[in-house]
Amino acid sequence: MKPKMRFLLALACAALAAPPLARAGVDDDVRALQHEWETIKYRKAEAEQEKAYQVLAETAASVRNKYADRAEPEIWYGIIVASYAGAKGGFGALSLAKDAKAALEHALQLDPKALSGSAYTSLGSLYYQVPGWPLGFGNDYKARELLDKALALNPDGIDPNYFLGDYLYRQRDFDGARAALERALQAPARPERPLADEGRRKEIQELLAKLPAR
Repeated sequence: MKPKMRFLLALACAALAAPPLARAGVDDDVRALQHEWETIKYRKAEAEQEKAYQVLAETAASVRNKYADRAEPEIWYGIIVASYAGAKGGFGALSLAKDAKAALEHALQLDPKALSGSAYTSLGSLYYQVPGWPLGFGNDYKARELLDKALALNPDGIDPNYFLGDYLYRQRDFDGARAALERALQAPARPERPLADEGRRKEIQELLAKLPAR
């Protein structure tokens, strides 16, 4: 979340020289973060989530430091810290949200296409859920811009369509929200992420149930 610019040529050479085991290492570590996040979000009681996210954020910080030139650990650090902020709530959560924002912005500097544009999705969701000025950095126009970029990279993805639907619901564009949520339900299953798919589909159905009848 913190590093800014990198020695790009040196990094490119390092990536080319990295043995397959190094690449497998970052993928395995990212999958472990992803799995634990899914377990906390969709299996733990709400009362237990804040502490669990705090512990996972510490692990994610170690992973991002270990692979400082890779966007994927930075994305997952941002997602986990944003989730920690959501579980914590109140004014104390704002510094965590800012930390998540910085991580996701840095991930976009490293590789905007990483994880099918997930940094755009997660950053967009932060912008419409965080309070605006003077309390926070929330901005609905920026949120829509980022979500549109996420969808340009992953038009059929369950997450970008869900978050667009949630955003439009909050904007009271109920027809637009319904269309986005229905697209999200049609998203291809992710065989490596059954728990996330199950939990997200439940969230989609719950949000659809809140929409006014046509």
